Amino acid sequence: MTDCKSLLKNIEYKVLRGNVDRQVSSVVYNSNNVEKDCLFICIAGAKFDAHDKAAEVVENGAAVLVVSRQVELPENADVTVIQVEDTRYAMAFISAAFFGNPADKLKVIGVTGTKGKTTTTYLVKSILEHAGHKVGLVGTIEAIIGDQKIPADNTTPESYILQKYFKEMLDAGCDMAVMEVSSQGLMQHRTQGFTFELGIFTNIEPDHIGPNEHKDFEDYMHCKGLLFKQCKKGIVNSDDVHWEAVLKGHTCELETYGFSKEADLYADDVKLLKGEGFLGVDFKVKGLMDFEVQFHSPGRFSVYNALTAIAICRHFDIPVSVMQEALKEASVKGRIELVKVSKDFTLMIDYAHNAMALESLLTTLKEYEPKRLVCMFGCGGNRSKLRRYEMGEVSGRLADLTVITSDNPRFEKPEDIINDIKTGIGKTDGKYIEIIDRREAIAYVIKYGRPGDVIVLAGKGHEDYQEIEGKKYPMDERDIIADVLAGRQAPPANAEELAVD
Repeated sequence: MTDCKSLLKNIEYKVLRGNVDRQVSSVVYNSNNVEKDCLFICIAGAKFDAHDKAAEVVENGAAVLVVSRQVELPENADVTVIQVEDTRYAMAFISAAFFGNPADKLKVIGVTGTKGKTTTTYLVKSILEHAGHKVGLVGTIEAIIGDQKIPADNTTPESYILQKYFKEMLDAGCDMAVMEVSSQGLMQHRTQGFTFELGIFTNIEPDHIGPNEHKDFEDYMHCKGLLFKQCKKGIVNSDDVHWEAVLKGHTCELETYGFSKEADLYADDVKLLKGEGFLGVDFKVKGLMDFEVQFHSPGRFSVYNALTAIAICRHFDIPVSVMQEALKEASVKGRIELVKVSKDFTLMIDYAHNAMALESLLTTLKEYEPKRLVCMFGCGGNRSKLRRYEMGEVSGRLADLTVITSDNPRFEKPEDIINDIKTGIGKTDGKYIEIIDRREAIAYVIKYGRPGDVIVLAGKGHEDYQEIEGKKYPMDERDIIADVLAGRQAPPANAEELAVD
């Protein structure tokens, strides 16, 4: 049991009913998880407001309610009701107190931006662990706590879950944590209740704008900037044209990085690397540090990701040799993930699942002057048709061959989705084939890969399932590639007919 008053010590509140001198068994914010003597926080979501369930929650045993407005309760209910201005904000501080303020005992690094968050966090984890630290991670793909990997529902989890993860990281012996910080997470106060050691801004482009997200680009930038009001030091990509707007009103010290020689830390003398089955970059780190780096991931954005990780790890006195070694070995699941299948051509898996991401990826790969650039992708069902047209047009314009296949068809017919993609490709003179079965499509691009090809399996990335008619079936592209190489997965029966010159 926990003293209720101690959970409220860092927030302003008013007692509407009962008193705070009572013990609570747990902190709960989901009405389905109510237990006897719990403190229940009423959260107003996009589709459901837990304030409307207050009476039911009390009947099921809640001892304390935290609310932001009046609620209807039985007159004789033995319950304490505490009013706060914003229950999500309060939940962050209550959760931190409930778990013993674990973030205060960790050095927490937060990375925000439209692109590069996931890769950067994994690179930072790799470098720090090469140096002997034990590092927890929270992000889009998963949370990693010691040997445990927990699939993610949100890039930045609810504050209660985040604080629970921090406590588990401490218990697992972690001394540091690195996490992706989404604009939605910042807007909903999921990262309140502690101070980040470092806050990082990678870049920003219009995204997540619409109902239940951000009303416009200005609001999106403002929410990203909230990170820099709760960190000790901010590390900022000063090449981004919007960085000053994002950082407006910041309260932390600032340090910059980028390609510009005016940045505190900058990348110089970038070279593209090509080898048997891999693509990468070589560059020099200048400014606050001076050394050379090789990173086996292609393109300018890979330089940014590596440079961001270096800018972060510099603050923890990581030796240059450790950074170089860690970056040379680093790989991030589903993010330009190079998979060695042949010495003759290069194959990679990437999460690019919209036109903007696909264009950035294919444009980067063309700089390596492949004999052919082959792009295999599909689009998700029950999502915007515009995305299909746009991705089809991008691939038709930039790839030498597009292999259209299934992604997560959900409740649509794969053939209908493919036809929409073909509409986009039809605006170009790009060559394409269609293979509905994604396993067969992967087998096809590997079997018919040519010397000098660069082949991209786009759209699924880290996902290890395919969603069809409400059910998720196991499907990991790495396993499929292994099956192809072992002869367990063949291309379609009509593969010879599909071959394109």
